[in-house]
Amino acid sequence: MRRVVPSLALVLLAVLIGLGPRPAFAEAVARSADAPAVFDNYNFCVASVRELFAKAAALALAAAKAETSSPVPPVVSVPGVSAPPVQAAPEEPASDHVTVFVAKKIITMDPGWPEATAVAVQNGRILSVGSLDDLKPWLDKYPHDIDNRFAGKVIYPGFIEPHGHPLIGAIALSRPPLTFFPLANPYGPPFPGVKSKDEAVAKLKEYVAQAKSPTDTVIAWGYDIVAMGGHLDRAFLDQITKTQPLMVWDASEHFVYANSAAIEKFGITPGVVAKTLGAGKLPNGESNGQFLGVLAAEAILLKPLQDLLAPDQALKIMKYLADLGQQAGITTTGDLMFGGINLELEQALAKTFFDRPDAIERVVPVVDGATFAKLYGDQAQQKALDLKASSNDRIIFNGVKFFSDDAFVSLGMEVQNPGYIHSDQYKGLFLFTSFPAFVQAMEPWWNAGFHIHVHSNGNAGNQATIDALAELQAEHPRFDHRFTIEHYGISTPEQARELKALGGIVSTNPYYLYARSDLNIGQFGTDRASLASRIGTLVREGVVVSLHADTPVAPPRPLEEVWIAVNRVGALSGQVRAPYERVTVDQALRMITIDAAYTLGVDDEVGSIEAGKLADFTVLDADPRDVEPMAIKDIPVTATILGGRVILTADTRKP
Repeated sequence: MRRVVPSLALVLLAVLIGLGPRPAFAEAVARSADAPAVFDNYNFCVASVRELFAKAAALALAAAKAETSSPVPPVVSVPGVSAPPVQAAPEEPASDHVTVFVAKKIITMDPGWPEATAVAVQNGRILSVGSLDDLKPWLDKYPHDIDNRFAGKVIYPGFIEPHGHPLIGAIALSRPPLTFFPLANPYGPPFPGVKSKDEAVAKLKEYVAQAKSPTDTVIAWGYDIVAMGGHLDRAFLDQITKTQPLMVWDASEHFVYANSAAIEKFGITPGVVAKTLGAGKLPNGESNGQFLGVLAAEAILLKPLQDLLAPDQALKIMKYLADLGQQAGITTTGDLMFGGINLELEQALAKTFFDRPDAIERVVPVVDGATFAKLYGDQAQQKALDLKASSNDRIIFNGVKFFSDDAFVSLGMEVQNPGYIHSDQYKGLFLFTSFPAFVQAMEPWWNAGFHIHVHSNGNAGNQATIDALAELQAEHPRFDHRFTIEHYGISTPEQARELKALGGIVSTNPYYLYARSDLNIGQFGTDRASLASRIGTLVREGVVVSLHADTPVAPPRPLEEVWIAVNRVGALSGQVRAPYERVTVDQALRMITIDAAYTLGVDDEVGSIEAGKLADFTVLDADPRDVEPMAIKDIPVTATILGGRVILTADTRKP
């Protein structure tokens, strides 16, 4: 990285915020001595999943273009995308008319005006909030209707998913599930989860029986290797069927298992097996049905994934996840790797799906830094700024994303001493070749004033990310930069304090605690497993925190995220994990509303119920602050209101 002699102003700033000389990379990030020496060639890299999706998307886009004889203009006119899956409603012209929503209670998230009973909406924005008497000056001026249908309900600002994946997450969740934990279904009862291989067999037999054609490939998603105690193989799946092509895609999206029919259908010959890293083989050289790592998974999954990414199919899949989110009260979602699959396809899908009058969510795309650097070189920042300039109320481009270490669920994250208990199995992985390279990748974006998000999980990965922020601040000081550590799985109290001093914020995944703590005790100890998603410490240090699901890691369920943050109960044991890391209900509710908006840099538009902001609300049957803490996740969501337009959850429960 280019080094400069700091000016007096920078030196003074460094003193004020507590920056001293940064430790060398090897000192700042302790890793096991036998960890990979070259960080970017490890098979189980989370970023490599992106490459698999990118290849499939390129093939899908090329096939879509080939289906039409006319030239395809870039970005917005991909065949199959121009026809939305549902009929679009016409734009409503601007009007003086005001709609007043009346509720038992309206929680505004404005600390100076915290509660109300009525909110006035005009042209998709909030005109005023308070009591009907408070609204009278406006109602005397404008024609209005009083909407009393939610008079017995509680209204909150629309819930925000600050770390979503509208396309990748949708592809996974819309496949026939084989998850260990229960999984919500927007169009029916939730999937209860499979707890044994016998249960997995029974469920897979159901999916095969439901196939429309004997040649259709059945792909089940979500098999949990850690929870289920190991891999599947060809012989296991052949017990279910040898004639129907059948594949199981694991929860981390890194591993695929196939039966004999799928191996034959997709041309997995002994020759393919021999030259494919991670492809398991039988003594005779044929495939054993295990495709471990993304390079191997690509050999058999690329064509089916291409079919799922065909534009018309992708839109239907995106609707699945959006409906699920709406039923959980979400009105705005982030897209935290925009362009990382295929920029042209993703822009076309976003334009068609979100930029329409009857859309049920807004989206905040955060561009993928590596993709933009690859596509545009020195012009990457300007291209991202051009996208930001094209934003409207429905698609709000803001920010850039990078990766530090690997994934939490698959135990690819970098963990400081004493490392993993089974260090022979789990090494951890950094997703950059060196610490200077990591900082250099972010430096032009930082200097251009971008809001930077960094995927970072283990305490070693988090330390590297914090050290990188310190380097950036020392060379080019910024205020209100909102540099965000995304996930923050395993951390230390010292890191929370340092992050506060540097002005950083955190968006954490509470499911690392709820769904993984009981399973991870045997991997890195009771203390560190219980302290996953260390929210309480961050709050006490004054760090802004938001909660997210990172679908497909977990389904988008903000009230359940609040429930986890408040109770910190392990899913399997039912035990409270690290009780001093619990937060209050009020604090947790901010993490899915105004603080989630702050994380995405859109708190001037959404996240609270204030005059002038977009009229996005979530309607609940009860106030989470008034029920028993263990009942928070079970509060029904009645409706969302997007720009003043009511969307009942009952209306999104059909495909």
